Amino acid sequence: MSELERWETRFRAPDYIFGKEPNAFLKAHAHLLRPGQTALAIADGEGRNGVWLAEQGLDVLAVDFSAAALAKARALAAERGAKLHTEVADLTTWRWPSAAFDVVVAIFVQVVFAAERPAFFVNIKRALKPGGLVLMQGYRVEQLTYRTGGPPEAERLYTRGILEEAFGDMAALEIREHDTAINEGTAHVGMSALIDLVAKK
Repeated sequence: MSELERWETRFRAPDYIFGKEPNAFLKAHAHLLRPGQTALAIADGEGRNGVWLAEQGLDVLAVDFSAAALAKARALAAERGAKLHTEVADLTTWRWPSAAFDVVVAIFVQVVFAAERPAFFVNIKRALKPGGLVLMQGYRVEQLTYRTGGPPEAERLYTRGILEEAFGDMAALEIREHDTAINEGTAHVGMSALIDLVAKK
């Protein structure tokens, strides 16, 4: 079974496997967001984060390579009375827009392997307008000991060094490492080794 087939199967389940509520790190940074801003929510899955951004008044494009996931995202947006744009896209081959977004949100976007990661991070930065904001949360390598979510391959997980190298050229950069219990649907539950990034272009 391919990676896409595996995710399509997971997302075809009737429940929202990551829940319907936004990621806590993202929600905690609501004060950095402004109504009317354009936002890109990458690998947004079932839409919990993209829909929340739309509820804050942002103009949101949610992308994911799973059509099943984005169908659920649109259903969630309709349920909440929010306007959400969606696009099926493989982030490794997608034609990323240039200087198009005020905010790029990347929550547990650990779908690329080490060889693809430098170009992936460059594309995130390129998609931002000058002064634009990146909000990212992911799993650190230490997550392999918790196994409460995320990929089982260490090369898909983050370290401070990886993120500093990728985003060190930003105008402002804040990275925080922490172990925190999370409860996001049935797929992210329990103590987790997390790393947060807030960066400004």
